[in-house]
Amino acid sequence: MSGPSEQLPIGIAGAGPIGLTTALGLVHHGLPVVVFEEDAELSGDTKAGTTLTRTLEVLNRYDALGPVLRAAVRIDEIGDIDRRTNKASSSVVTGALTEDTRFPFVINIPQNDLEPALNETLQRKAPGALRLGHKVVGFEQHSDHVEVQVEHDGEVRTEKVRYLLACDGGRSPIREQLGITVEGHTLAERYMLVDILADLDVANPRDYPYLAYFGDPEEWMIIVRQPHCWRFLYPLHEGQSEPTPEELADKARRFIGDVDELEVLGQNVYTVHHRVADRWRDGRVFLMGDAAHLITPMWALGLNTGVLDASNLPWRLAWVERGWAEPTLLDGYEAEQATVAIQGSGEMAEAARLYMSRKAEAAPAEDAGNWGNAFTRGLLGVSLDVDGTGDWSMVRSGAEPDAVRPGDRAPDLPLVAEDGIVHTHDLCADAFVALYFTDTRRRPAVPAQDSKALHHYLVSRWDAPHDSGLRDRALFDPAERVTRRFGVAPDTMVLLRPDGHVAAIEPWDPQAGGDRAGELYAEITGQAVPHTQAEEIDVELGDIGTSVVFENEHVRVWEVRLEPGESQTWHKHHHPYLIVGVEGADNRMDFLDGSEPRHMQETPGRVVFRDAGKVHMLTNEGTTRYVNRLIELKALDENTEM
Repeated sequence: MSGPSEQLPIGIAGAGPIGLTTALGLVHHGLPVVVFEEDAELSGDTKAGTTLTRTLEVLNRYDALGPVLRAAVRIDEIGDIDRRTNKASSSVVTGALTEDTRFPFVINIPQNDLEPALNETLQRKAPGALRLGHKVVGFEQHSDHVEVQVEHDGEVRTEKVRYLLACDGGRSPIREQLGITVEGHTLAERYMLVDILADLDVANPRDYPYLAYFGDPEEWMIIVRQPHCWRFLYPLHEGQSEPTPEELADKARRFIGDVDELEVLGQNVYTVHHRVADRWRDGRVFLMGDAAHLITPMWALGLNTGVLDASNLPWRLAWVERGWAEPTLLDGYEAEQATVAIQGSGEMAEAARLYMSRKAEAAPAEDAGNWGNAFTRGLLGVSLDVDGTGDWSMVRSGAEPDAVRPGDRAPDLPLVAEDGIVHTHDLCADAFVALYFTDTRRRPAVPAQDSKALHHYLVSRWDAPHDSGLRDRALFDPAERVTRRFGVAPDTMVLLRPDGHVAAIEPWDPQAGGDRAGELYAEITGQAVPHTQAEEIDVELGDIGTSVVFENEHVRVWEVRLEPGESQTWHKHHHPYLIVGVEGADNRMDFLDGSEPRHMQETPGRVVFRDAGKVHMLTNEGTTRYVNRLIELKALDENTEM
């Protein structure tokens, strides 16, 4: 990641799921961050039970998914249960998404487990970034920073931040100080959430999907299998008092029938809003999550819509801070996300609520095609208005995937790079990426790989020969799996943004030369592509390894030893070489020319051959020491005896 050598942190108010995810996004893009949380501890709130597929992709991009998955229950079926018969009337099977994502499932995890899981990664990547017991009590904007007044232990001090991101909830004090109004309504009914301990798997098997919606005009219910209990959510009619634990247990039995044991673990009543702020930005202050939009929490669209905010804004801030884009790039955050929240998630959630009470004949956005239903319910169908034409959507229909369009989230599928498998979302995790779907045998004229901001890759079922000069830009697509899923014609260029959305799709002449992707990049960012030549960078190259353990006229053998978190110096190989693993670790290889970093799981005994190549360095990202023997082949030819 790159950025200015000294810069103020981005300030975030609120350490809920959106604040923490946004912080992880900023850190992923190399920006310093500080998170101010009023409470002395992370939330003990048990709401926000389901995390959708698109959110899993965002967390994976920010290298934060592992702890979340470990704390969650994974499910691949969302059930619609008829209340009168207690039978499933239909289901959405997310396994239909295997040609779209690495995560063809959703997960159930309560907020009080989600926040610590997110914070685990934040503390690993940015120790000390989260400041508990720090309340934002005011702020003052300046031309290049924001001065934030923060109260801690009864004392108020001023903190300087580059921008202030308000993730401080539906009652946002920051929004109030800005004078931004919210529009919408509050439902007369409230929602009752209760966690219940009951054995519905073995002793009293019910075989409900682990996310089940019981629709009924009199009393609907949502049942969610959480990691350690069952969660029941249902409406309390206007004026109805909060039920007692005994009444809650009776309510549950009316839906699931008699069971041998049933214990109420906890309960929570909350008011339901459908409100959106009339603007999401004031100078250097941005509203995110519930501070910008309060959405009826049906189909898990509340929290997960907020994560879309946390996917859209961090890369924009990074590009501006790096000097790779004009500040006008930041305008796209509200322009794209407000439409999704107001006309997309908000209206869809409200329609789902009406369907649950059988006030609508069909569930919103659902048709006879399971693929379209699963794609929509997982929030993979969000297509952004990337070009300002007003063309956006959240719904896809049909039984089979259709062609990718500008604004769509790109399919996340595997391609084969020089060193192994790479997925499309990994390619663009911190860069714009131009994919050229073409025939590599014809030696297409693709731009050089000389920018950290924009990368170029050929995608073809024909691998690039070693004498083609295209190896560093060629991605092998066996059986044209990726090409077919994108649905593009031969000789097509697809430009991906750092958030995984498609910025443009255009025909491409493989022999014409030029850099159409660079032109599109300049239109989007307001700046030309920043080019970096390795020879122009003033960096001193170091040794290939830690020490030389053997050398003769044929080979030079190095020992490479890296402790956890340790990096080599920049270096360059002038000979082909073998790597023999001695002690394994998870490593990352960075390249001086800005090429995409490679993540490698090194294991003892593994032998890898590599050609001499670009200037790079290795970092041990794991928790164990890494040791190898690196054998430089100084005189490699068929007559050499070794």
